[in-house]
Amino acid sequence: MLRVGSKAACLACRNLVSTNMGVRFRVPLQKVHPLCRAIHHRYSGNTNPQRAPHRTAARYFTSMSRLPMRPPKPPPGSGGRGHQQQRNFWVARLAARLLKLRYILLGSAVGGGYTAKKTYEEWKDMLPDFSEYNWVIPDFVWELSEQIDLDKLAKALPEMEEIAKLLPDLDKIGENFTFLKSLLSSGVSLGSEVKGASGLHLLLETSGDPSLKATDSSATATQDGSDKQYKKSSDKEKVDQLQEELLRTQLKYQRMLERLEKENKELRKVVLQKDDKGIHQRKVKKSLIDLYSEVLDILSDYDANYNTQDHLPRVVVVGDQSAGKTSVLEMIAQARIFPRGSGEMMTRSPVKVTLSEGPHHVAMFKDSGREFDLTKEEDLAALRHEIELRMRKSVKEGQTVSCETISLSVKGPGIQRMVLVDLPGVISTVTTGMASDTKETIFSISKAYMQNPNAIILCIQDGSVDAERSIVTDLVSQMDPQGKRTIFVLTKVDLAEKNLASPSRIQQIVEGKLFPMKALGYFAVVTGKGSSAESIDSIKDYEEDFFQKSRLLRDGMLKAHQVTTKNLSLAVSDCFWKMVRESVEQQADVFKASRFNLETEWKNNYPRLRELDRNELYEKAKNEILDEVISLSQVTPQHWESILQKKLWERVSTHVIENIYLPAAQTMDSGTFNTTVDIKLKQWTDKQLPHKALEVAWETLQEEFARFMAEYKGKDQDDIFDKLKEAVKDESIKRHKWNERAMDSLRVIQHNALEDRSITDKPQWDAAIQFMEETLKSRLKDTESVISDMVGPDWKQRWWSWMNRTPEQHVRNETKNELERLLKLHDDHTAYLANDEVTTVRKNLEGRGVDVDPVLIKDTWHQLYRRHFLQNALSHCNLCKRGFYYYQRHFVDSELECNDVVLFWRIQRMLVITANTLRQQLTNTEVRRLEKNVKEVLEDFGEDTERKIQLITGRRVQLAEDLKKVREIQEKLEAFIEALHKEK
Repeated sequence: MLRVGSKAACLACRNLVSTNMGVRFRVPLQKVHPLCRAIHHRYSGNTNPQRAPHRTAARYFTSMSRLPMRPPKPPPGSGGRGHQQQRNFWVARLAARLLKLRYILLGSAVGGGYTAKKTYEEWKDMLPDFSEYNWVIPDFVWELSEQIDLDKLAKALPEMEEIAKLLPDLDKIGENFTFLKSLLSSGVSLGSEVKGASGLHLLLETSGDPSLKATDSSATATQDGSDKQYKKSSDKEKVDQLQEELLRTQLKYQRMLERLEKENKELRKVVLQKDDKGIHQRKVKKSLIDLYSEVLDILSDYDANYNTQDHLPRVVVVGDQSAGKTSVLEMIAQARIFPRGSGEMMTRSPVKVTLSEGPHHVAMFKDSGREFDLTKEEDLAALRHEIELRMRKSVKEGQTVSCETISLSVKGPGIQRMVLVDLPGVISTVTTGMASDTKETIFSISKAYMQNPNAIILCIQDGSVDAERSIVTDLVSQMDPQGKRTIFVLTKVDLAEKNLASPSRIQQIVEGKLFPMKALGYFAVVTGKGSSAESIDSIKDYEEDFFQKSRLLRDGMLKAHQVTTKNLSLAVSDCFWKMVRESVEQQADVFKASRFNLETEWKNNYPRLRELDRNELYEKAKNEILDEVISLSQVTPQHWESILQKKLWERVSTHVIENIYLPAAQTMDSGTFNTTVDIKLKQWTDKQLPHKALEVAWETLQEEFARFMAEYKGKDQDDIFDKLKEAVKDESIKRHKWNERAMDSLRVIQHNALEDRSITDKPQWDAAIQFMEETLKSRLKDTESVISDMVGPDWKQRWWSWMNRTPEQHVRNETKNELERLLKLHDDHTAYLANDEVTTVRKNLEGRGVDVDPVLIKDTWHQLYRRHFLQNALSHCNLCKRGFYYYQRHFVDSELECNDVVLFWRIQRMLVITANTLRQQLTNTEVRRLEKNVKEVLEDFGEDTERKIQLITGRRVQLAEDLKKVREIQEKLEAFIEALHKEK
């Protein structure tokens, strides 16, 4: 039991501590705090406090163990300590409640902060995303603004007085307007002159300027006083004066607009170009027109299958030859980029020009990384020369024009975004030097581009020639009879106005009343005076000056929005992008369906193969071929030497036997034999042997290379690579040249090997005898086969195989029998028959009724003596097996004089040393050089697209190629559509 004194803590609390320690107590309730007793009664549910077990209350004192407890109740007679105890307990309860209030406040603060943050995030998500417009103000603009002198910029701006000078005379315009109203109200017919006045009236009504309206009201108020003044002059002069005022006003506004545009262009150029000082460099994304141009480039290379056609919009520039097509395109591109010629055909193939805005005026080909600076004349000349070279290169032999497209991109400040295709000019007659089908080819190329239902046709007509001579208008009217996508451009208007007797004919053309074709719009332009040395700026100035002074515009035959190439480019660009937005999504769906069809075909035909296009297959084949070449370095030295020695002996054995051994052995003299052998071996080594050895080594390398490729082919290799591997092998072998310096060193090694005559041990002697015996047996077998063919079948073959001898074989057989008798009589006969011996043999045969030619006798004798000699040499070889002892001690014994064994030992040693030398050269040098050649061939084949198409063919390859192209087109189109929607 725990003893508790008078000053002990609450027994219930102590009981709690003791209970946690595993000791159980029963404590009288009289010694428990009132708070502990209340908690006990609340949680135990026992109404009798005396019987309540303190174990129940102990479980709930744990949470209160950290709170300050009242001191124990003092014993009776302690005085005022009881009141102090009750006051302290009230303070504790107040502190506990205050602490609880703190936690409530803290929780409320945390919850309120979270709610505020969530509300802020929801409010921020409701704001629009301005990140797409970050490109408008690059990072370095703020730093650049610090460098700009704002005072100078303010001084450069025009003063209000200067701007007021540019404004028209409003009072005079009001008076003129009042006069026109009086004329119209009085019913005076002014013919074509009223059109100009009505145009001014429309201009004033749509201008929305309050000052002009005020002038109109003031002019009405003074109408009565001004009528007398206008009646003094003729009506026509007043209308002319009014039109001149209108033109002057328009020119003032035009000049002011051009000046502002020029300043705007310079500012845009400063903002867009990269800072040369390296302050900041903004990452420029691909523009919208560049994305669209990439799609067109892919489509130009794609062979349309499965009814998938290219119906994406582009501006097709067509016209008669020398009508000014190229000049119009150059004015739109703001650079003289095309080659020019006087009267001859210069555009020989379609040229796709992608125009876009950029900080610098540059041009670049699709397949080249060079940028041509169009502000420099030398770069312009180089660009024109490159275009001309590409055109002539694309034209096949015997043709005049080509359908191959040249892709060019031009960027510069203020250039309208669009894609134009300049086509060869339409001709009416084929001249000398042209292919006979040139006219039809140009028509087919033009129709192929114009039949695209979404293509915008820019029809160029020469205004200086008679309209009846036009060819292109009939062609355009056939392709677009309703004129829904045709823009008509009349060029050389300055010459037309000068040459035509009736200028109203030009008005009929631009109003669409002269030609049988229809168009969306009609434009009249001037593209210079016809000189190739003119610059774009000078042409622009000439065009503006002409239309300012031209009576076509002054008399109302042409409207202001119908003239100048600038208005033309704006109209074409608007029409182009309108057509793009209307048709691009439909084309994306077409390619999506085509992709589904191709993928379905692949899954049905090649379910377990990856979709590898031609380039990927080539890379796979390239790795396999390189692995096969590397396998050559793993060939063991023993294998190389064995093959080289065997093949070298097969190549030189005939020469050794026929030209060295037999002539020397038939001398029947030891000294003569050795002398003859040494001389012939020296001659052979100097002239033939090294060259033969290198030929053998090269052939062996080829055979091993081919063998490894054949063995690798059986290891689950794709047979689609067979043609490619065969071509790579042949080309590599063709390019491989053996190192000629190796021949000189090999000659010295072979000469030293053949000079050595000392056989040091018995195994070498036995090996030489075995080599000699095998060689002689092989030659003897060959000789007996030749004799058998000469004399025909023997009696066993005639009986068992029912074979007969021919008359020649019968004569040969009789001759053989006669010569064999001669050899039996003279066993040591020389290799050649004497003339008297030939005569004797012939007479003996004639006595038996066989007529034989002396040449036949000598031929038969050569084979018989060869067999006889080889048989004797084999017998002598068997005797020499025990002659090493005599050879080592230099004993002279005629029966055991084995000089022929020494000769074969020298030949055998030369073969071993040569094979070892060639093997070292193969493994150390030639295999690596062959591997290098193979890599070079593979690199050359990889760059030759036509060669890859020839060597890697089949439906599987074509299907993978189509799948790759269609997927690429679809992905590019989707990226373009997404960018197009963002731009909207």
